Amino acid sequence: MAWSIAEVARMSKVTSRALRHYDEIGLLPPAWIGSNGHRYYEEADLLRLQQILLMRELGLGLREIQAVLDSQLDQVAVLREHRERLLAERDRLETLARTVGRTIAELEEGKGKDHMTKINKPENLFEGFQAPSEAEAEVRERWPQAWEQSRQAVEAMNSEDMESWQREVTAQMIRMAEFMVAGTPVSDPAVQAEVDANYQAICRFWTPTAVAYKGVGQTYVDDPQMRANFDKIAEGLAVYQRDAMTVYADARLS
Repeated sequence: MAWSIAEVARMSKVTSRALRHYDEIGLLPPAWIGSNGHRYYEEADLLRLQQILLMRELGLGLREIQAVLDSQLDQVAVLREHRERLLAERDRLETLARTVGRTIAELEEGKGKDHMTKINKPENLFEGFQAPSEAEAEVRERWPQAWEQSRQAVEAMNSEDMESWQREVTAQMIRMAEFMVAGTPVSDPAVQAEVDANYQAICRFWTPTAVAYKGVGQTYVDDPQMRANFDKIAEGLAVYQRDAMTVYADARLS
């Protein structure tokens, strides 16, 4: 069974113009084109479109989406990782909302009194706040000036800047995973160009020395949370990323 481009646009709420663009860039070619010049899509194409839309919802750009779909990466694992992050963030925000709600209720109850209503469980005031990861704590301890510069840079970012930065971080991880899966040596110029992009991105927040940059790479392996984030995209990616960063630091920063 096949569906015309107009039917697919109606079902998916993706405009025909966008579908034609997806075809032009090779992201979603139709199964076949009829004698009338209309594009027709089969079930496999609809499933691919669903994956495209899911990854768009997760903030990936078309280039990164195509890389995921056309690579040897486990697409389900990539999507599952993003879903887990979204669900975890949703749960954390819900917890924070409850925390603030309790505090509001206690403040309102204490209005007109000489003192605030006694809090039975003071720890509830801090429920939902995130503790720093081991990697974050290490940077804060070893390079306090860098930590402060990074904190100020993050605070200066608006929501759009933050979303753009997060998308690029994800895209870089996917591109590095593709190199790793293809067996590309970490010293390969293409891999090192990607690492340079990673270094320049970090320099938006602080400028690490060779030792510091290698230290950041090592935390990708040593910190369980960060290692899991890398390895859920592709097993072994944390080590591959660290090794590539070490080569870069020795060649470019020493």
